[in-house]
Amino acid sequence: MKAKKVNVSGLGRLPAFCHAVIAGDFIYVSGTLGTESDSMELVGGGTGAETAQALQNISLILKECGASLSDLVKVSVFLADIKTFPEMNDAYLEVMGSDPPARITVGGAELARGAAVEIDAVAYKPNAMSGGITDTQ
Repeated sequence: MKAKKVNVSGLGRLPAFCHAVIAGDFIYVSGTLGTESDSMELVGGGTGAETAQALQNISLILKECGASLSDLVKVSVFLADIKTFPEMNDAYLEVMGSDPPARITVGGAELARGAAVEIDAVAYKPNAMSGGITDTQ
């Protein structure tokens, strides 16, 4: 089965990549910033607020793929400043709850648009290809 590229209408992205790719039962979500809708403007409030918004954006992407945050199996978090780890972690756990997926956090990253945090993810959703996907390459 061919991989399917997915973009979410109304959610900003740079033209060099799509929001996600569905390949078999896996959904690969591109690096996602804490931006507001399609404006590509980072939310105010620093690392915690950007983390919450990035996860909200990932939730929208997963929904478009027929999945949800509960289908995440691996998350990678990139921080511009590792000293902001507690802020990120608090916001992350607020969204992800007490049963989060596997995760790595990397600090000292220079991120697009001067972001404090960027998150990419992998979800596992059997038969995700058949669940209301629209191809907006």
